[in-house]
Amino acid sequence: MHTISPWAATVHADLENNTVIWEKKCKEYTFQAFNTGDSIWIVAHWPDRGKMAFRAAFGMNSYFEVTNLLDDGELLVINLETRLGKYEVCVTFPDSEAPLLHYTTSFTAAMPLLIPFWPRDIIAVTQQGDVENTNGKIHMNQTGSRSGILFASVTKPKTGSVFYFQNLTSISPYCEVTQTSLAETVGGTWPEIGFQLPVTNEKPLPSDKAYIISDAYVLFSDTIIDNEITETQQFLNNLAQVYKVLPHPEIIYHHWPEITQNCLTDLHQSKGCWTQTKGMSYLNAYLCDYDTPAEVMVQLAVLMPLNELKDWYGETPPVYPDLLNAIDSFYDPKIKTINRWLPELVEQLDKSEEQKKEMVMDSWYLHHPLMNLARLALNGEKKAEELLLKSIDFAIKVAHHFDYQWPVFYKMDTLEIVKKETVPGKGGEKDVPGSYAHLMLLLFRLTEDKRYLREAEKAVKKLVGCGFDILYQANNTAFAAGALLELHKITNKQEYLDLSYACLACLFKNMQIWDCQYGYGKNYPNYFSVFPLNDAPYTAAYEEMEVYAGLSEYLIQSESTDVLLSLKILIPEFLKYAISRFPYYYPTKLSQEMISDEVKTGEIVKDLWIPLEDLYSGWEKSGQVGQEVYGAGVGFGVLTRQYHKIKKEEFLLFSDYPVTNVRKSKQTLTFTVLGTDGFECNLRILIPKKITLKMEVSVQKNKILPIEKTAELVSYKIPGGSTVKMIWQ
Repeated sequence: MHTISPWAATVHADLENNTVIWEKKCKEYTFQAFNTGDSIWIVAHWPDRGKMAFRAAFGMNSYFEVTNLLDDGELLVINLETRLGKYEVCVTFPDSEAPLLHYTTSFTAAMPLLIPFWPRDIIAVTQQGDVENTNGKIHMNQTGSRSGILFASVTKPKTGSVFYFQNLTSISPYCEVTQTSLAETVGGTWPEIGFQLPVTNEKPLPSDKAYIISDAYVLFSDTIIDNEITETQQFLNNLAQVYKVLPHPEIIYHHWPEITQNCLTDLHQSKGCWTQTKGMSYLNAYLCDYDTPAEVMVQLAVLMPLNELKDWYGETPPVYPDLLNAIDSFYDPKIKTINRWLPELVEQLDKSEEQKKEMVMDSWYLHHPLMNLARLALNGEKKAEELLLKSIDFAIKVAHHFDYQWPVFYKMDTLEIVKKETVPGKGGEKDVPGSYAHLMLLLFRLTEDKRYLREAEKAVKKLVGCGFDILYQANNTAFAAGALLELHKITNKQEYLDLSYACLACLFKNMQIWDCQYGYGKNYPNYFSVFPLNDAPYTAAYEEMEVYAGLSEYLIQSESTDVLLSLKILIPEFLKYAISRFPYYYPTKLSQEMISDEVKTGEIVKDLWIPLEDLYSGWEKSGQVGQEVYGAGVGFGVLTRQYHKIKKEEFLLFSDYPVTNVRKSKQTLTFTVLGTDGFECNLRILIPKKITLKMEVSVQKNKILPIEKTAELVSYKIPGGSTVKMIWQ
């Protein structure tokens, strides 16, 4: 039996003792509305099973009078009054294919009000008996300012699952005027779960204006979730189902060729980006941080996207040779691998953190630079290949020593564990087996040595059973998803594809699929952001860039595989919004008032095109960690993935969904836009001033008209999953 609050103790009796004021059937589910005095409830009945009550409105020490109830068969509107103000509850079922309930509640206060308490809006109830005798499992709920999602199963009585999505974008105006936050608002403890309106102890809600105080989407299922494979796949499918009916912010186009050139110039010319040691040039991790020794990850984090940019430009960027020539310096002959810190400068480590001690390695940090060496090697850089091949045996030795379950920190010379778990009882860096497998598969591609394939398969077995707990660091989880997809394609084993879905579920669980438009958050778009860690309070430029790159590659590589349809919705949409959001990591694009005056590492130079590490939505200022030089490749990665040069032509093709199967014949181009036809991408043809171009575009053999046309630009909306044909003269 659960302990419950007074706001839950009387719910069952209140519902039993009041009459139904509205009823509707949807996909064999029955929905009823009740006025129980201080609450308006919508009760959902599963077919022949349990039921769950949703508090659409709360009267706050006052009782509701229904002043009007309008039901036209598609929309229910309930107008309500209390002594404290007026409410309007709107109820719809926006998806004809699924039992998806949507209710929105607005409140107009009769006087300025402080709201010191608000109850959760979901109560599991039984057909007979008490609320406290129900049982359920919460699969996941909101952490910090991530999406307002709660995914739960009713296990007593054995009923099914509910996927609850509170559209927090709608509640931003309430938070703006009350100076409150929507972080940690969707959660709770069984049986009192769901959304809790932020309380206002200091700044009252103004009167005489309507504010949305709930905007909930609830998807019901009779599936009994009894394993992590069902759990994570149903999460992805539910999220995509709800996403289809959500309102989405407008996309902002940014001209990445210009941004990239600005970044290259500042990276090359700004002395704060660089440090010198024995005649060699190294990038600082953070702008003007000269105290911390050079790190190998930092060099390769910029060198790899520069390598892609070199191929795209057809010429070598000026900083590329300096970075390439310096990577040998990180090889440590004592342990026969590259080390995190420049071996010659380890005595300068200040020991302020565990990883800033000599020979202490953060588990993911060993593999990350080796991955980039492997990518460089696959792109033909022999120096990178040589350094990789003489370093890789150490990484394999470490994997064997820890039986493919890495701690957080260990000593490289002795393999002694320095920190075993992220949190006591939670294990170490659980996604490292997946990123290690990704590294091994890169080596398998490079060498065709099946030893590396066997290593990858052994490692990913440690991900079995982790479910929603795989993610330690988002970019590594994205690499893990790609590795598992690749293993599935090599071996045709379904278990690898299922595990890749689990990794992706962890990523989408860790995203903010709402637009925070209060506090400093209203100064930039933050819809569909991904956080670097499970508990990180901010999004981070470099990790977001790598998730973007990893998911872009996943979508391309999955084209020949029968993957979940939900991924063809969620991944392209994430990519589209990422491209639109990334420029706001540059302080040049931000309101100066939202940039922190205090910086943990280095300095912030606000007119440099070097990204901030940290963006906060809401009331905290951004840039508190520093201006990360190792994130300078953000623009390079977008340019090389979303802008397509056409052989022997001067115009550029931009698409914010990935495109594949590009074929050119004379003045005709055909290609495939990935995604699904329920959503659109933005296609732009960028025309140099010196040429005149007449363009005709067809989708699935049907001619379409541009949405914008000038001498230098032609723009189209293209359905995902389409074949596009362009003819020009």
